[in-house]
Amino acid sequence: MADEQQVNGAAQGDAQAPQEQAFAIQRIFTKDVSFEAPNSPQIFRQEWKPELNLDLNVKNTKLEDNTYEVVLKITATNKVGDDVAFLAEVHQAGIFTVADSIEEAQRAQLLGAFCPNILFPYARECLSSLVSRATFPQLNLAPVNFDAVFAQHMQQQQQQAAQQEADA
Repeated sequence: MADEQQVNGAAQGDAQAPQEQAFAIQRIFTKDVSFEAPNSPQIFRQEWKPELNLDLNVKNTKLEDNTYEVVLKITATNKVGDDVAFLAEVHQAGIFTVADSIEEAQRAQLLGAFCPNILFPYARECLSSLVSRATFPQLNLAPVNFDAVFAQHMQQQQQQAAQQEADA
């Protein structure tokens, strides 16, 4: 019975042309991690009224046909007064396959918003772990709407292009 199913499965596979996968995750990995607590141990003796500054950056690189590396960089700087309590940085990366059949605007959306949405939970966990291992209070980052960030970025690029045309 099992042999019959395999034969039938093979026959069906031969009858249908293989379909190209439009999008696939090949690998997710931590590319770089950095943590500094330049004012320790004195910072632990101060009253904890932190000011958190969070910086997000997304970069993508074409590795080969249909294959891209997307890197989400998160830098968290936490200050107490004028003293830096900690500076933590995570570069969370992924290798993604994006088919040629996807139009350029949709490819930009995938690489600039969809892929960072996939990478963010990994980066958030890594950052939280770094901070807690240094015995600072828990750092819980709120979700980020990368679709809105990407839309804002595209709008800024369009405004800059329009400004350059007006200047020319």
